[in-house]
Amino acid sequence: MKPTDTLGRPLQALRISVTDRCNFRCTYCMPRESFGPDHAFLEREALLSFEEITRLARIFVGLGVAKLRLTGGEPLLRKELPVLVRMLTGLPDLADLALTTNGVLLPELARDLRAAGLRRLTVSLDTLRQDRFQVLSDTDLPLSRVLQGLEAARAAGFGPVKVNCVLQRGVNEDEVLDLAAFAREGGHTLRFIEFMDVGTTNGWRMDAVVPAAEVHSVLASRWPLEALPHPEGAVAREWRYQDGKGEVGLIASVTAPFCGGCDRARLSADGHLYTCLFASDGMDLKAFLRAGHDDAGLAALIAARWTRRGDRYSEQRREQTPGLPKVEMSRIGG
Repeated sequence: MKPTDTLGRPLQALRISVTDRCNFRCTYCMPRESFGPDHAFLEREALLSFEEITRLARIFVGLGVAKLRLTGGEPLLRKELPVLVRMLTGLPDLADLALTTNGVLLPELARDLRAAGLRRLTVSLDTLRQDRFQVLSDTDLPLSRVLQGLEAARAAGFGPVKVNCVLQRGVNEDEVLDLAAFAREGGHTLRFIEFMDVGTTNGWRMDAVVPAAEVHSVLASRWPLEALPHPEGAVAREWRYQDGKGEVGLIASVTAPFCGGCDRARLSADGHLYTCLFASDGMDLKAFLRAGHDDAGLAALIAARWTRRGDRYSEQRREQTPGLPKVEMSRIGG
């Protein structure tokens, strides 16, 4: 049984948050005003165990999911994460397992993650300027740790690492060419992401969005680009540098929404299933799991929820929608 939703979209990808904690306080995700010392993060017993995550992942794969991505919070803060990676890579019929991280802990963990079977990494990097990095990430950790993390990933044998950059008007859009040059020389695949109104705490404004078309124009004025085929379900439009120096991607989730091809669900660290990045509530799969439901029963619950899915927030975005209640990105990993 491979369910499709009310718009005919299949369930083919699952993002799994393994923790709601992070060692950064990025303003567009976990601003310190909302996630300060008094914020109540999940207790350990509230988190899905590795066994529970693997069991649910196996059920999702049986429903048609081919791609899993581990997220957070910052996923590398979850102790013994390579153990979970090894458990997930052993799932039959799973085509792809990836992980998104801020990169700070990769110097210690990249080799173990690779040895456990992880093959794809995405590292978030919004600036190459130390002073700006301190402001954007609101952390005492230095930018050099992220750059060391990228080098550690390369040394561990990860192929081209994807580098994600969220652009904001008046914040870091002046670094488009610098970031692109850094990725080109380093052999990384850079993806620029439009600033989104995820959650309710990041102060999103439409005039802070740097349109992907503008970014493309800036890049193409420096390096001629050639469009690559756009696979079904892919969120990024990708181009190849004509001089052979790699590729670059643009995620235009605000100015050119791609809801019509969205095939991904999200599982929070405490076991709630969300069918949209902008969802206001989720199904508590952990409760059913710990109440003793068998795999067939859990699969039926997930399939029933997906077949009712009609989410297309980005296509319906309007002036009033940013203030609507939505799950925070730190709970479901973006």
